[in-house]
Amino acid sequence: MKSMTQSPQWKVVLVWSVCLVGALLALPNVLSPHILNKLPVFFPKEKVRLGLDLSGGAHLLLEVDLKTADQEYLNQTIEAVRLTLRKGKIGYVDLPASASSGETTLTFSIRDSAQAGHAKSLLSAIDPDLKVTIEGTTVRMSLTDVALSRRHVDVVNRSIEVIRRRVDETGTREPTIQEQGKDRILLQVPGVQDPTHIKELLGRTAKLAFRLVEDTGGEVSGSENRPGTVMLAHDEGSGGHLRVRRSAIIGGEHLVDAQPGFDEYNRPEVTFRLNAVGAKRFGQATQENVRRRFAIVLDDRIISSPVINEPIMGGSGRISGSFTAEEAHDLALLLRAGALPAPLVVVEERMVGPDLGADAIKAGIYATLIAVMLVIGFMLLAYSFFGLIADIAVLVNLVLLVAALSFLQATLTLPGIAGIALTVGMAVDANVLINERIKEELRKGIRPLAAVGHGYNLAMTTIIDTNLNTLIGMAFLYHFGTGPIRGFAVTTALGVVISFFTSTTLARLITFWWLSNKRHTTLSI
Repeated sequence: MKSMTQSPQWKVVLVWSVCLVGALLALPNVLSPHILNKLPVFFPKEKVRLGLDLSGGAHLLLEVDLKTADQEYLNQTIEAVRLTLRKGKIGYVDLPASASSGETTLTFSIRDSAQAGHAKSLLSAIDPDLKVTIEGTTVRMSLTDVALSRRHVDVVNRSIEVIRRRVDETGTREPTIQEQGKDRILLQVPGVQDPTHIKELLGRTAKLAFRLVEDTGGEVSGSENRPGTVMLAHDEGSGGHLRVRRSAIIGGEHLVDAQPGFDEYNRPEVTFRLNAVGAKRFGQATQENVRRRFAIVLDDRIISSPVINEPIMGGSGRISGSFTAEEAHDLALLLRAGALPAPLVVVEERMVGPDLGADAIKAGIYATLIAVMLVIGFMLLAYSFFGLIADIAVLVNLVLLVAALSFLQATLTLPGIAGIALTVGMAVDANVLINERIKEELRKGIRPLAAVGHGYNLAMTTIIDTNLNTLIGMAFLYHFGTGPIRGFAVTTALGVVISFFTSTTLARLITFWWLSNKRHTTLSI
């Protein structure tokens, strides 16, 4: 019977090591910041992160300006139409220099109706989603309803991804970002009591483009339209305006990295690095335009307009201007995160105070403690000493669960606390199954040690099936849920995995250690 009651030494060491490491990881959650600061550097100091409903924070409802996105697409289409018709040697009139806000249809005329068929063929090739109709000499181009709807969905999804990257870059973990309706995004940032900086970062589209300056004689103030060019405000030096080409040499999509730094005069700057395609385009453009100026344009404002003294072939460069160190840091952050496909408008702003979170935490702790005490009492009454072992497993389960949340830096929300309370009840399910199996074996007249071993072995299949079904349900909740729902799924799933360890491994180890040392001939359960 030695093999049945005694576990391998490595297994004993492993089980108790897991429990010890779990206790160390969970310990910072009950220590004050003053004590934590005195602990050695190698000591774990991560605490469980609290969600918006527990720690307070900012609640922002953002609206994606889809009309501006449509206008930007139409402007790109206008430029493509101009180049295509010129290349095809088709005369045209009344092609606007730029689209108006909210406009979704481009209307102009060709000079010769005999070229209508050739013009339609060339224009339809610009974008398969564009619907091109020509009546006489009048040309109308617009996106189909399906394509327009698809573009709007894509703009919102890209906005969500850029928002996530920007918020994560600020050091905030686990923000809640989810789509609401067709053009709105909900953003909840835990622990942020002043959302001003977050709103400033989200308020800039951070659309970067390098464009050649069309006027070589310096800054101009005229506003007359010229095909293929646009007048932009200049932030550098004395201000003013510059006329630049609409078509960009390269854009923000070619950017690989951007970092804040300082130049040789200790002035803040941003260094950037381009991908292979961007480096090739930029190198070719600078090689062909030596001694000309080019404009670094951010959100339709020129932040710098250096002269190309020599070809820039290395795929890297610097953006300098009248930056402060903080502005250079924010600019680098925005460029790394990528440009928003459309501006965002804050339509609702709400702050969740930490006092409300403190009340929720207190209520959650009370609920969990009551659940623990009731479970402990029931197990003691129902299974006496075997119930005590199950209670030890439940307490260790709670410690390891807190340790796992701290180590993974998962965000704990109010539904997450409910998941912990639920886990307490689920943690003893396996022990109930095991103890009932042991009872059945004892009724058959099997000796105590053999009955306990059979009880654990026979209950294992049922325990695995039950836990696996729960994990599948939590996986679906996590995949399809958002925010607090995911928090509930995470805490419940972790609790299930940990309870499997504590009930089938830890409890078994303690049980066989007790039986082998006491040499029991009968058992009362």
